[in-house]
Amino acid sequence: MTEIVLMSDPKVAAVPVQECGERLVDVLRDSPLLVDRRKWQDSAGAFAHLREGVLARLLEAQAQLPPGLRLLFVEGYRPPALQRRYFDEYATRLRTENPEWSPDRIRSAASRYVSPPEIAPHSAGAAVDLTLADLDGRELDLGTRMNATPEESAGACYTHADSISDEARSHRAVLGTALTAAGLVNYPTEWWHWSYGDRYWALATGAGAACYGPAELG
Repeated sequence: MTEIVLMSDPKVAAVPVQECGERLVDVLRDSPLLVDRRKWQDSAGAFAHLREGVLARLLEAQAQLPPGLRLLFVEGYRPPALQRRYFDEYATRLRTENPEWSPDRIRSAASRYVSPPEIAPHSAGAAVDLTLADLDGRELDLGTRMNATPEESAGACYTHADSISDEARSHRAVLGTALTAAGLVNYPTEWWHWSYGDRYWALATGAGAACYGPAELG
């Protein structure tokens, strides 16, 4: 099994960023992608933004899906302050549950599920959380709920987990084939998390630098 590189790995932070200046675009307004209505409580609509290049690749991926299937967009851009809050909250939970763990172990464990704020692909507008749906918008079974933690899912949230049904494994393969062909890379502890242009993508693909760094909406 290929070793999983976590977001907290120093190799990720060491990747330089050559910011291309590409704008954040509104997925709700500027694309035909199906967007999960459960996220609409974000009054600013920040979650439904992505860099132009990422959105273009998602549309490529959708075009490659088998008939009767479509992508279901759940979350894209995440403001840096919100990313920091998510990371700190999860790290605090792990620290409470595992008081004997060192700070480095807490950081490493937390990054399986939430990216460290300084390198987070979501805060660059480079990452998307998504799944598959049928043409009526009904989610397919991909083995766990979206955003299931490694603890609650007993590791089934890992993209190549063995403990999922054949149907869920097949659906993950369909999703992964389309997104990989469009140039995105997966964070292997989260089957739903894919990115393009960020530091993790650059490390995974051998690109010399990331083209998207942390961004502020507006």
